[in-house]
Amino acid sequence: MFEAMLSGWRAQQTARGLRGDTIGPREQMVRRFGEFTSEYPWGWLPGHMDEWSLHLTAERHLAPSTIRAYQCMLRLFSEYLCDGRYGWAVACEQEFGPGKHPVAICHEWNTIAHLNDYEGSPEARPFTRQEMQRFLDYADEQVQRAVRAKRKGALAAYRDATVFKVMYGWGLRRTETSKLDLADWGRNPAAPEFGRYDMLNVRYGKAKRGQPPRRRNVASVMGWAVEAVADYVDNIRPKLGCAGHPALWVTERGGRIKPAEINARFVAFRDALGLPPALVPHSIRHSYVSHLTEDGADRRFIQCQVGHEADSSTAVYTHVSSDFMNTALRRALAPALGEGKPAGRER
Repeated sequence: MFEAMLSGWRAQQTARGLRGDTIGPREQMVRRFGEFTSEYPWGWLPGHMDEWSLHLTAERHLAPSTIRAYQCMLRLFSEYLCDGRYGWAVACEQEFGPGKHPVAICHEWNTIAHLNDYEGSPEARPFTRQEMQRFLDYADEQVQRAVRAKRKGALAAYRDATVFKVMYGWGLRRTETSKLDLADWGRNPAAPEFGRYDMLNVRYGKAKRGQPPRRRNVASVMGWAVEAVADYVDNIRPKLGCAGHPALWVTERGGRIKPAEINARFVAFRDALGLPPALVPHSIRHSYVSHLTEDGADRRFIQCQVGHEADSSTAVYTHVSSDFMNTALRRALAPALGEGKPAGRER
């Protein structure tokens, strides 16, 4: 009966157009919940949800957003079982006796509500401009060290340094960066300054739940970053011996670098510089948004660049410096204080 329920739920989600990489983890979560309760779905009660949520919070110390995602998976399964159109309640009573049928186990009073746009750690922040410069300079220094030591790894070090410059120069996530191909660069007739690197087609953007990755085009705005990637493509990548590979970032063994490798290199550089652990690879993307905001870029332009559907998402990323805030404050106060008006005019 349990396997038939899971099979039916899988079919329902497939009919909605959801992908296997979304359906699979949901099914695994339902199985783990069943193992935790030692009951089958027709024996689950709201109290089981309470105990499981407490286990996730007090013993596994998961973030509220993660627990809410797990609760949502179970709510979807529970709602499917309790929907009379699928007949599971009748089937269970016929098989196991009166009163033995699925009931709703997720309610407003025993699940976590989504109340805030941002639920990450309050310590999370972007790089300051000085920190970002130090980080990129340190990445460049690793290339020089490898060259001076006449050891292998100089090409990989150059590649890694360019990876972080591209993440910052185009505001990319790790996965988006790792999946870039050479063919993703293109020209933009409206802004031909950067030649073949005018526009970057990001094909593996963050997907909506159950949907394929979202695409977006990101315009090039930082000339120094364009120079860095052009130099890598023309002079470094060919020496890695992967001429036939489509990937922009290739390894010396002929493969594509993975997000985990980007993360490991980032942590090594950050810790070597003594930067705060709160800075993570995603902080580079936050820095892109914040620094463009400080430079006066249009808010809507930035939103399109990073692929946010809602302006509120971009606002979460924006952490402007005190200098920017002071400048904006003076601009806001100017009309009230009469700054810039002709001398002698009555207020």
